Amino acid sequence: MDDLFRLDGRVAVVTGASSGIGRRLASAFRVAGAEVVAVARRADALAALEAECGAAPVVADLETVNGFDAFAARLAEPFGKPDILVNAAGVNLREPAAEVTRASWDRTLHLNLSVPFFLAQALVPGMRDGAILNVASLQSVRAFPSGIAYGASKGGIAQLTRAMAEAWSGQGVRANAIAPGFFPTELTEAVFADADRAARNAAQTCIGRNGVLDDLVGPSLFLCSKAAAYVTGQVLFVDGGFTAK
Repeated sequence: MDDLFRLDGRVAVVTGASSGIGRRLASAFRVAGAEVVAVARRADALAALEAECGAAPVVADLETVNGFDAFAARLAEPFGKPDILVNAAGVNLREPAAEVTRASWDRTLHLNLSVPFFLAQALVPGMRDGAILNVASLQSVRAFPSGIAYGASKGGIAQLTRAMAEAWSGQGVRANAIAPGFFPTELTEAVFADADRAARNAAQTCIGRNGVLDDLVGPSLFLCSKAAAYVTGQVLFVDGGFTAK
């Protein structure tokens, strides 16, 4: 039974791997046996991850990638064609609705929604019994202040995940998403810097605390492993019961 959650013999691409959720999952997938291609902008952070767990670094700014087919070929160079894709890269500019510009809207939607689709589209033809893991959000279903662009992108990710499952699961590529609650990452520094706000968020969960990155490891491994062979098109909220209340 233990091998149900193993990723031995798999090649996983993890975007946003220099910090936060992406970095934690890249490390966890290595421990689970996968070869990992870690994608991010910061070469120094990727070098540290490589030294820590052996993930192959690919330094790239996903906002400016032109030609995802060529980029997919680059991702296959370290270990061969990937069969797992974790779309963890993202941006949250936290702008009130009246301050959102066309440029900031386009940047948010491009990196959070367009890039996961076009990268998956380029990788899917080479996937063997593959799995896509998107990162949704509480804002996939809840409206938060200063989150109109981010929320639109994450609502889109939830539907994109279902549409990916419809399009590609018949070809052997499953698509699911995790929707984290409040976790300490670079994107949530402003939230956790306010102790009262962090405490209010914790109190709104059923469990009574905010998340730690290790809480995301088990659900993510499940969705990308043989244990979830009959699971596709689902958004799993890993939020301590925040959305249950």
